Amino acid sequence: MAFLAILLYLTCACGVWGNQRVYSDNITRILDRLLDGYDNRLRPGVGGGITEVKTDIFVTSFGPVSDVEMEYTMDIFFRQMWVDKRLQFEGPIEILRLNNLMVNKIWTPDTFFRNAKKSFAHNMTTPNKMFRIMQNGTVLYTMKLTISADCPMSLLNFPMDGHACPLKFGSYAYPKSEIVYTWKKGPSASVEVPKESSSLLQYDLVHQRASSETLRLNTGEYSVQVVHFILERKLGYYLIQTYIPLIMIVVLSQVSFWINKESVPARTVAGITTVLTMTTLSISARSSLPKVAYATAMDWFIAVCFAFVVSALIEFAAVNYFTTLEANRERRKRAALEAAAAAADSDEDIPSPPSDGGGSLKRRMNSVSRSEQGVPLRVPIFLQQGSAVPPNHVLTGTSIIDKYSRIVFPLSFAAFNLVYWIVYLTKDTMEPSRDGD
Repeated sequence: MAFLAILLYLTCACGVWGNQRVYSDNITRILDRLLDGYDNRLRPGVGGGITEVKTDIFVTSFGPVSDVEMEYTMDIFFRQMWVDKRLQFEGPIEILRLNNLMVNKIWTPDTFFRNAKKSFAHNMTTPNKMFRIMQNGTVLYTMKLTISADCPMSLLNFPMDGHACPLKFGSYAYPKSEIVYTWKKGPSASVEVPKESSSLLQYDLVHQRASSETLRLNTGEYSVQVVHFILERKLGYYLIQTYIPLIMIVVLSQVSFWINKESVPARTVAGITTVLTMTTLSISARSSLPKVAYATAMDWFIAVCFAFVVSALIEFAAVNYFTTLEANRERRKRAALEAAAAAADSDEDIPSPPSDGGGSLKRRMNSVSRSEQGVPLRVPIFLQQGSAVPPNHVLTGTSIIDKYSRIVFPLSFAAFNLVYWIVYLTKDTMEPSRDGD
């Protein structure tokens, strides 16, 4: 029994090995026959019809997007399919699944990405390429690529902006009369971007749209496939880092209107500090953007906030200036009254006839009445400069300019914010796609 079992096992093993050997020999003969007389320098249908290359894209990772360089990076599976009747075969299988070694032995499209700044094919651990041949001569060629492509951006509405980043590819040497590119599943379904592949920090990938175009150059007309990735910028980061601090600084600058006008050091320090802080914030907000020659939406907001802060400092300068003018006017008035009182006292020191008792009594009564009316009578200079003299009411209290500023400045800033956010949050800030050569 043991002998029969061993014999049966060897018979089955030899049969399986023999079938595998026959199967592999058949595949080898098919490949040898396919490549017999095959010239990979000639495209399919050369001298006759147009070669149609069907394409589709599967995005495995989208991002990052660089505003400074105006480019974006993504990893994709790029698939191409065409019919080469020279590769038709008959055999026990319907599809020949081959590795990348076969790619160099047959004709493949000379596809390149027109707006790519840099790109490379993945080669670890071996070249990431898939190659299949169907019985009817249809060829499927897939490779994994990393592409950094140009994305022209208009930052007029930054940071409430949106962009349409294009990806353009086509044949490098064959014009439209020889090779035509089409979408394998149609323009709406040929570009797939799973949700887990588009987790961007500063943008939301809203959707993508595909189209076909014809590019006219001096060397002919070329078939070009175009994909636009629609991106919308996330506003949360800029609200936390820029907008809210700017608003708080403006509010802080307006707190000085409630400080007494005689507190010159406090109001001066508050004004200068807010101006310097505003300058620092504006510089840091611009550091993450390219050096564009036009003003963005954030630049306008920073400029208006800066104007409010500087205006608050100028307002205190005006308060101090007019207060000083009024104090000087009051001082001159008091000096005139003191001079008049001194002249009257000097007249009293002149001896008068004894018979004129009524006139002397009258002058003394006038002197008493002036003292009761608050006219200082020869107050010594050291007492005028010390604390013995009551404070000047002109230098203390609330200025009329401060009273109006407490109402006008907050209302103006609130109105500006209302108009600003309504305009930019309701308007269509998506940049239209710009298709250039």
